[in-house]
Amino acid sequence: MALGEHRYEFNSRSDFFTAFPNSLVQKGEFKVLLNLEKSETLLKLDFHIQGKLELECDRSLELFDFPFEVEKTLILKFGDYNEPLSDEMEMIHRDTQTINVAQYVYEFIGLAIPMKKLHPRFQQEVLEDLEDEEEDDNSTFIYSSESSDSTEQTDEENIDPRWQKLKNLKNKGE
Repeated sequence: MALGEHRYEFNSRSDFFTAFPNSLVQKGEFKVLLNLEKSETLLKLDFHIQGKLELECDRSLELFDFPFEVEKTLILKFGDYNEPLSDEMEMIHRDTQTINVAQYVYEFIGLAIPMKKLHPRFQQEVLEDLEDEEEDDNSTFIYSSESSDSTEQTDEENIDPRWQKLKNLKNKGE
């Protein structure tokens, strides 16, 4: 492969997920746009994955289509052996002739799946619950945002006598 940029496009359906045992996804379809930039010391792979997955709702056990879009970058550095360096970087042997990106695509899609899979009809309920929690948090904040003079007085009244003696020693030193 020559140095420079190379573009690839892949389309896949449910048969892609059957290649991975114990897959989180059984059905889905997606499109991968891969921009590979090769330099003398590394390969930079920019993935743009877009599609939909068939997921099972955790609440109702109904199947629903979950649209997703993922953009990830992976850097493959050339070295003397294969070794993962971080989530975004791996070292590959400098004589590597081919790169199978299927595992990377599968992992990126897996990361797009939410921890709590809810059917879209339950999404409004979740948003309302979150808004209610935010209102409760804001009202607590408003309640506690008294003037600083009154909070200082309250703090002084509630000081443990042992701490008061230490505070007195500190004040004598000043």
